[in-house]
Parts: sequence; structure tokens; C-alpha cells
Amino acid sequence: MTLREITVDADRRLRGPYTLASGLLTALLPEAAPDLVAAHDIEIRAAAPGLRDLVPARRTSLADRLPQDERILVPAPLRTLRLANGLAEFVRDHVARSVPLTLRVNNAEESDPTDTEFLAVLRRRVPAASVTVVISPPGPPRPRPVVPPAAELDRYRNEGFHHAMAEAGLALLPTLDEDGEEWWTLLHRTATALAALDREGEARDLLDRARRVSTRPKELATAAYATAMLLVRHHDPGERDPEEAMAWINQAVALTSLLPDRGERAFHLSFDLNGKALVEVRRGRLAQAERLVQEAVELAERDLEPGRHPIHRLVLRANRAQLAAQRGDLAGALRDLDAVVAADPGYPDYYLDRGNLLHRLGRPAEATADYETAMRVGPPFPEPYYNRSEIRFAAGDLAGALADLDHAIELDPGFTDAYVNRAGLLVALNEPARARADAERDVGNPYLLCVLGQIEAAEGHALEARKAFDSALEREPRLAAAWAGRGAVAFGEGEYESAVADLSRAIELEEGAEVRFNRALALRRCGQPALARADLLRAQELAPDDEEIRRALAERP
Repeated sequence: MTLREITVDADRRLRGPYTLASGLLTALLPEAAPDLVAAHDIEIRAAAPGLRDLVPARRTSLADRLPQDERILVPAPLRTLRLANGLAEFVRDHVARSVPLTLRVNNAEESDPTDTEFLAVLRRRVPAASVTVVISPPGPPRPRPVVPPAAELDRYRNEGFHHAMAEAGLALLPTLDEDGEEWWTLLHRTATALAALDREGEARDLLDRARRVSTRPKELATAAYATAMLLVRHHDPGERDPEEAMAWINQAVALTSLLPDRGERAFHLSFDLNGKALVEVRRGRLAQAERLVQEAVELAERDLEPGRHPIHRLVLRANRAQLAAQRGDLAGALRDLDAVVAADPGYPDYYLDRGNLLHRLGRPAEATADYETAMRVGPPFPEPYYNRSEIRFAAGDLAGALADLDHAIELDPGFTDAYVNRAGLLVALNEPARARADAERDVGNPYLLCVLGQIEAAEGHALEARKAFDSALEREPRLAAAWAGRGAVAFGEGEYESAVADLSRAIELEEGAEVRFNRALALRRCGQPALARADLLRAQELAPDDEEIRRALAERP
């Protein structure tokens, strides 16, 4: 069999993020099929900007057409995993149409985290028989530039290359005039990148330093806003402090209210009001949050120059939709999301949000269409498959639901919710070994512990099942499924009063026909036929076509 060998230098100081990936793409792209290139235009253009002339932008979003000061959305850390999956799929499909490949990687120890992630995804998702990766031993040290050209920094920020942004920012800041405009911009971008990397302490140090050198309201407001966001978004929930965050966000609002230019004031103040709404959400004050977002929307519509900051306007409307949906105003939420999708049809996350809302509205076909559009318009990510699996499961398409969950986990092996659903589905499909493997993946996750309890119960291991449910409830006392599962185990062991107590708690948290039916059986055993019948009648209301409930109602107590 003919083999091909490509050697690539992965040292990030040559070309920054995706030095390895861009070197591989440079070798493969000239011979790649046009349809395959078109299917991965976003990923290729992001990883290899030097090849953009060969890769027309087919899938675009509103941000691609805006100046830097209006591109306010900073990609989440998982953005690079989306890119890595798309690049791996490109390589996999290209090699499948040509010959097997040996990829030799030099200086892998100096690679950017984007390339480290890409290499891991490539090895995981592409069979070794198609692409064999060989990592060369570390080479001798050699002189390299310490920081990238300034022109690269917009790319780092726009694409979500947070490690590169943090590394470059920390290296460049000492070389700039402190408190100058360029210094402030870089400091803010660096702090944002550090926060995205769960390095909030370093980000806070930068913001505190900025406060010590400036007296200008706009910069101080920006630092106050960023500090508030650190305090409500901290990766460690124990470090979050919405009360201190409120103090900082109020300072930001007070300062931006002083800006003399009407348009600039409208932009920054509506931005800060939106941030304050998030703080109120974390304080459990949804009505106040919705009022603040509405105020921000009205301010932006009234005082921003026509045509300016379109993404900011869309973010405000999308946030208003989320809050309206939480309040139960699904029609109002849908109006906002319809407008957001229409204004930026190339942004996949809005389809995901609208699909979730349509699912809640009982419109599964339209929800599925939105999830499938999200799959097409951007690089691959797991959430649309995970959400479509729920619709397929509800429709009785267990094989389709399982395929979607398998693919979601293939795209992101750290997607815990997908393991929870897949484990439960595998129990229903009578595949206990696979279900157990998923459930035992994270013994500290209460939802997986709950599924493990269900598996143990199904296999007749009452003691182990009870232990699993107890562990789940220690970690999440409001997990209705764990109360219901423990109640079912108690019933099976003849502990009918305990079963009634656990099932009652489950009903308080999340009512359902099955748990009502189970409590009815336990109440009968406790000699309370009237209460049992009331549960069965309610179960029949919740599941009118359930034959087992109908038979139980027909039986003499």
C-alpha cells in the first residue's frame, strides 16, 4: 500500500496557535476536494490564515463584517475544541479519499494548546490505520521571538485563542506606555483571556493594577465591570460573590453614566446594565434582571447611532429572551429569538437557544430543524446532537437518540450530561454493561450516581442501589430521580412507609405519572386506599394512555 509522510514543526513561536495544524493543512489543501474544503471553511481559515485566499468564506456570521470595536463577543474556551473537531474531520475524510498518512511532529513540546488539543482529537477520532502520528524527541533549544507581531492579537481575541492571548499580553504589556490607549486595550484583552482560562486571580491583579494608574471614567468603568464578571462567573462556585460583584457593577454604571458622548454612553451603559442583570440572576432576583435588560434594550435602541453595534443589540435581545423564557413568557422569548436569528443567521448558538425554546413549546419538528441548522452553520459541537437526542427519545426513536449521544460524546468526551442521558438510555435498551461504564465514569456526579442506582436496582442489588442513591442525594438533595429511585428500592424491600416518604419527596420536587403510580402502590401496602386512588387518578391525568395505571384503578384495593 502506498503511504505518504508529512513532517511538521509544531513550535508555536513560528506561527502562533495552530502552527502544527496550519503546516499540515498547507500540505493537504492543494489536493483536497473542493466540497471537503467548503465543508470546513471556518476551521481551515481560523487555523491557517495564510491559506485564506484558497478557502473562500462560505459560512459567515455578522461579526465577520464588523470592525474590531463592534465585535464584542469573545468566544468561549470550548471554541477551539469545535475547531479541532472540524479539522480532524477534514483530515479524516481527505485521507479516506487518498492514501494513509504518517504525520511526524517536531517540537511538539513547544506547541500552542490549540495544537495540543488538535493532536489529541486527531488521534482519538481518526483511525491509526489512516493517520499515524509520530512525535519526535525534543530538539535542542534555539533562539525564537518572544512575542508575536501586534497584528496577530486581533486574531487571538476573535478566534478565542486564550492561551496565546494571555501569553502575548503578559509579555507585551511591560513594553507599552502605561495607561495609554493601546496598553488599556491589551490589558483588558489579557484579563479576559486569563479569566477564560480559569486564572481569575491573575486577571484580578491586572484589573487592580489598571485602577491604580487611571483616573478616566471609561477605563475605570471597564475595570469595574470586568471585576464584577470575575466574581459572578468564577470557575470555582465557592469563589463567586454576587454581593461584591453588585458593588463593582454599580460603580461601573455610575461611571458610564457620566460619559459625555450620547452614543458612547448608550453603548457602555447598556453593556453595564446587561452585566448588572447577570449579577441579579446570580442573586436570584429574576424580575430585577429582566427590568435591567429591558432598560438596556430601550437605551440602545434610543441612543445608539443607527447601524452601530448590531451584535450588542442582538445580545441584549437574546438575553431578554432567556429571562422571558424563565418567567414563562415563551411567546415573547420566541419573538426575540426569531429576530436574533434573522439578523445573524450564521451564528449557530442562537439556533440552539431557539431550538430549546421550540422544544418547550411542544414543536419538536421545528426544534429539530434548528438543531440541525446549528450543526451545519458552524464547526461541529455536541450540544445540537445532545438536544436532538432528547426529541428522538421522546418520539420513541431510541436508536437515533443513542446515535446522537454517541456522537456528542465523540465530539466532547468531557460532556457529562451526555453520559448521564446515555447511561439511562442504555438501561432502557437493556445494555447494562455499557450503562454501568458510563455511570461509573464520574463517581462524584450525582446524576451519574442516580443512574448507577437504577442499574444496581435493575440487577437486584438493593444494598448497592441504596448506597448509590444515598450518595447522589448527599451531593444533590433536590434530585427527584434519586428520591424516586430510593423509594422504589425501599418498596422492593418491603419498607413501605419509607417508600412513601421518599416518593413523596420526589413528587414535591418533580411530579410525574410513574412516581405517582409507585406511591399509590406503596400507599395501598400501608393501608391507605383512598390516598392511593387519588395518586392513581392523578397519574392517569398525567399519562392518560397508560394501560398499567388503568388496570390499577380497576383493581379492588
